[in-house]
Amino acid sequence: MQVQQNYSLKKYNTFAIDAKARYFAAFKSIEELEILLKEYQSEKKLLLGGGSNVLFTKDFDGLVIKNDLKGIHTVHEDVEHVYVTSAAGENWHQFVMHAVKHDLAGVENLSLIPGCVGASPMQNIGAYGVELKDVFHSLEAFHIDDHKKVTFSLNDCEFGYRESVFKKICKDQYVILNVTFRLNKKHHINISYGEIKQELEKMGIVNVDIAAVSQAVINIRSSKLPDPNVIGNAGSFFKNPEISLQQFQSLKNNFPGIVGFILKNGNLKLSAGGLIEQCGWKGFRRGDAGCYEKQALVLVNYNAATGEEIYDLSREIQESVREKFNVDLKREVNII
Repeated sequence: MQVQQNYSLKKYNTFAIDAKARYFAAFKSIEELEILLKEYQSEKKLLLGGGSNVLFTKDFDGLVIKNDLKGIHTVHEDVEHVYVTSAAGENWHQFVMHAVKHDLAGVENLSLIPGCVGASPMQNIGAYGVELKDVFHSLEAFHIDDHKKVTFSLNDCEFGYRESVFKKICKDQYVILNVTFRLNKKHHINISYGEIKQELEKMGIVNVDIAAVSQAVINIRSSKLPDPNVIGNAGSFFKNPEISLQQFQSLKNNFPGIVGFILKNGNLKLSAGGLIEQCGWKGFRRGDAGCYEKQALVLVNYNAATGEEIYDLSREIQESVREKFNVDLKREVNII
């Protein structure tokens, strides 16, 4: 394990921002992690997985720790489920492909989401009618100050919409080591989102299985979202806003075409991408910072944009949505 100084993070964040870390190291074992935490105890710390949900607006004056823990294995099996543990440093999409290959259902709708397994519970990632919490069983984490391993159950994680305890009271306190998923032997196919049905029809699929659903999701995401290896981005930059029924009815009077999705709590969820598009931002570009031409929810770095330029654009978008719709957009991406 080598600790680098004044180290470029460009290849460690999907926005490809050339920020630098005062110190940088990757760990492949808990023992290496312990050494880093002890030797750099006084330094400010930042944990990185796939770097797919972060925007660097400045250099990081501290220690950036890259989680490189690897390994996927089955830990338990019962009549209905198989419990699979994945190390936090595994690529999320590769974990999904592992599940599909072994005919284990539950995560196929989450195909092609960028990032690592360890970040998935932090964000409670979700797509096409499925959230991580639907298949989550437990995780192991390492307390940065106490140097003790702690197990978190489903309830402990306090999952919400793109939220968890790790973004609230436990923020910056733990390093997630591994996650255990409860995957299904019996397939409960979820194609409730119209796009998936349409894509399956286009693919000519008659007998739908989890492999077909996974491929449909891959096709849809590939057609809508830019490849971070080609155009720097972090996927959805904003969360879909939640508003009251009363506020939605008021909006409907002024904007008859606006669409809301009813939630269990009686509120409605709006499409952040739709609001941004109606404000005229889709396809906007200023220098190398822009709003993707195929999906307004995605901010992009076309080449050499700075984190500040992308952040400033996100603030302008927030202001214009607030001015037009009186709706506040919250960033999904973590700003450093």
